[in-house]
Amino acid sequence: MKFSFRLAELLNHSPDPKKRPGTIKAICDFTGLDRHQVSSLLKNEAKYIPLSALAQVCDFLIKHGYAEANQLPGALFAVEPENFWELLARRKRVEMCLGIRADENWAEGAWVVASDTILQGQLLTGISTLGGTAKYRQQDMPRDMVSLSGDGYMMRDTPIPQPEDLFQTLVWAPGQAEDEEVHRRGHEVYSSFQAVDGDKALISLGSIRSNPVIELGLASAFNTEPFISQDEVEDPSQRAIPIYLRHREKNAQFPGSCCGGDQLSKSYAPETPGFYYEKEDGSWGCCKWDETTYEPAYLIYVYHESQGRLEMMLGGYSGRGTRLLAKTLSSRPEEFWPPVYTGNGTQIGAYVIQYELKKQKKARSVLVADYSATTKIIPIDPKAIQRRLTI
Repeated sequence: MKFSFRLAELLNHSPDPKKRPGTIKAICDFTGLDRHQVSSLLKNEAKYIPLSALAQVCDFLIKHGYAEANQLPGALFAVEPENFWELLARRKRVEMCLGIRADENWAEGAWVVASDTILQGQLLTGISTLGGTAKYRQQDMPRDMVSLSGDGYMMRDTPIPQPEDLFQTLVWAPGQAEDEEVHRRGHEVYSSFQAVDGDKALISLGSIRSNPVIELGLASAFNTEPFISQDEVEDPSQRAIPIYLRHREKNAQFPGSCCGGDQLSKSYAPETPGFYYEKEDGSWGCCKWDETTYEPAYLIYVYHESQGRLEMMLGGYSGRGTRLLAKTLSSRPEEFWPPVYTGNGTQIGAYVIQYELKKQKKARSVLVADYSATTKIIPIDPKAIQRRLTI
């Protein structure tokens, strides 16, 4: 069983240097602890904490109204997830964000794409059942305990982790309203999520072409500006994000994006549509798309351990890829764990998936979700992630 130190969560402390209103100094002045030790505690990087230091931190929290005495020190510790579904299920608040499209001829005015609802359904199933394993967690075990992991146990009556609150938010897909309105609504949803105190997750479904909150999440994770094209960088290595979406129609009127466009750089304009990803050696691979055989998808999550804050972005290149991704989450969730990068109190899982569809005897109905395809899951190299992060 693994634990994280949640001082940052109790203080609602952001890792962004621009949003730290003297938190470290205030703790140091009150407790007498040195700045390096307090910084490590806030980042969940401390290897150990003396009981005397723990007591001083508890006194600070009580004195300044961040916690009640009877909550401490327990409120400072949380059990960490040990698999992909537990990462989601252990969040107290889970919010799912979907892009919507408009129809002027329909009285209700907008709808959610069918493939996104299939993916959402699989996520809800996985979270509520731990990917179908919850029913086995307390069966066929000694009466006084059940196995939790290879080196830890929990009591039989320990509840299966479940979110306490589940929310859904809707945003305009790009092109379904004026850019200003699309961006405004996206910022509104993303800012509201960030402002909520406590352990939480934001799951954004789709791609940058269907959900602007995905753009905001990726820009935040890699410290770059959203909705601004990076197609004109001198070299692909200068792109802020190691995943890039190449549009199907070159020079089509797609909104500016920090992680998508027509070309990787001024000198590199690949023709094949799909998801591109940077490799360890700096070259770029491609999970390609075409109308008949190939379909890509992606899944990225950023987990701030000390805050209990998770942001996840996932979807297919097209609706077909989104449906295939839903099947992959059901059958192979273990391949999205553990995270590919861990450092500075943050865990990042980043994957692209290449599907090669098997030949079908006849065209599939839009109501059928069981496409058959060979599946290759490609983790993004941790070095490609690390060299982009501002430490």
